[in-house]
Amino acid sequence: MPLSRRLREGSVAVGALVFCLGLVTPACAVEKPRIASINVCTDQLLLTLADPEQIVGLSPYSRDPMRSWAAAEASRYPKLSGEAEDVLVLKPNLVVAGRFTKRATREMLKAEGFRVEEFDAVRSLDDSRRQIVRMGDITGHPDRAAAAVARIDAAVARAREAVSRKPLRVLSLSRRGWVSGGDSLTSSLLATVGLANAASQLGYKLGGFASLETIVSLKPDLLLLSDKGNFAEDQGTAFLLHPALEQLYPPGRRIVIPERLTVCGGPMLADALTKLISELERVER
Repeated sequence: MPLSRRLREGSVAVGALVFCLGLVTPACAVEKPRIASINVCTDQLLLTLADPEQIVGLSPYSRDPMRSWAAAEASRYPKLSGEAEDVLVLKPNLVVAGRFTKRATREMLKAEGFRVEEFDAVRSLDDSRRQIVRMGDITGHPDRAAAAVARIDAAVARAREAVSRKPLRVLSLSRRGWVSGGDSLTSSLLATVGLANAASQLGYKLGGFASLETIVSLKPDLLLLSDKGNFAEDQGTAFLLHPALEQLYPPGRRIVIPERLTVCGGPMLADALTKLISELERVER
């Protein structure tokens, strides 16, 4: 290319840069990436932080109200199959996925030249904060990420104040006697606000099954459940309604936080902590 032409084009580019530095216009705005999510937890980060036009599709479980805190909002967007083929058709700029999302799907998308950002399972509040900030950077909205983290921090402060009045030992109990271990998001939430995880002495890392006898011998002050239902739909839920547990832990000794607020790490943890405060206030009455 002749030098004179390169100089002219350089002058135009510099002029455009100076113009954009002085004025914020649609033409000067940095184009935000179009993103597909193939994991229910990355769905919820994306729905919170991205512009609607940035979201080209969400995971198969995005609309499941039991798993997704943002299920209602997710219904506005295409639901993906979880396979690579429909992502290939949509041609996003990048794909966000869980580290344990189907490996074959992730590898195929990478082989086709897609940028795939993988997120680990969240085990603590600090993990959650880091993932929110990371997704804020990916979507081009770090300000929204900072606001989401600040909302969680404010909820933590409120919960600590509520718990300080009466520190308690809590056992997080699910279907068939599953208890959350010491290296779990639930345990991190409890510890952060000043509650003790009664299952910590069982030696479970992420969690495990405990017998009815073991649960009774632990003598937690409260049970933490994800559902306050009083009807046994199957053997799994029947465990939670065993007469021995119902006698020792009536509604006044059970706190309920819906699973959709704790199954993933993200902005919904602020709501989980707010719910925890209200439940503690209820059982103290």
